[in-house]
Amino acid sequence: MRIAAYQFAVSGNISENYNEIVKAIYLAKNEDVHLIIFPECALTGYPPRNIPDPSSVDFDLVQTMCGKLRSMADENDISFIIGTIFKEKEIYNRAMLFRPDSPIAFYDKRALWGWDKDNFAKGSRDGIFEMEGIRFGIRICFEVRFPEFFRELYRRNTDIDLVLFHDVADIDDKERYDLIKGHLQTRAVENVTTTISVNAVSPFQTAPTMVVGKSGQCIKECVRNKPELLIYDFEKTENDLGEKGRASISDELLFI
Repeated sequence: MRIAAYQFAVSGNISENYNEIVKAIYLAKNEDVHLIIFPECALTGYPPRNIPDPSSVDFDLVQTMCGKLRSMADENDISFIIGTIFKEKEIYNRAMLFRPDSPIAFYDKRALWGWDKDNFAKGSRDGIFEMEGIRFGIRICFEVRFPEFFRELYRRNTDIDLVLFHDVADIDDKERYDLIKGHLQTRAVENVTTTISVNAVSPFQTAPTMVVGKSGQCIKECVRNKPELLIYDFEKTENDLGEKGRASISDELLFI
């Protein structure tokens, strides 16, 4: 399966973000991509980084844009995952999955702290879906800090874990970037699972858009702080000796 991740400068303007998302979807379609992922809150902007708080979001416009995106998935036979703020009875930090001729699926962020706790309700879904015989797990930003959120996915035998970030800073903090990159590599290694991340890029990107292999190797990585479409051809592979060893110990630990 050909998978893409698109990093761009997410703003507080829903229409501008939507246009950037649409542009990326057409770019991905021209490259025969099956699934493209976008950053956390890519449609609406992330509070208070791009917008003051969720009360400034035009939720009617969000609904309209989601309807258009659903039609776009149908018309172009392509799937995509887009981060957004979404309002039901409560307001959630949501990753929405659009697939051709399918209901919209979603995952709401559960690890809420600081700004998230001020603005969002805690999610309750598992964030697991299947496409073309491949099982995916979705996680959002801060959740990468906690092995438990990814152990849930290991128990469900996900083939790929997807992590949506909006992790940026006002200064060029390369140390934080390398730290979060290390978290992604560790999550991939300990769960023997290919992991793909995507992040916003402005002002300065402090988490990578990258593909991490089952043994923590960096397979592909976007240039920091610049819009870019990363494309990766995923195939299921047999675990090598080290990967079999880690999987066997992980299986034992699940029962402790």
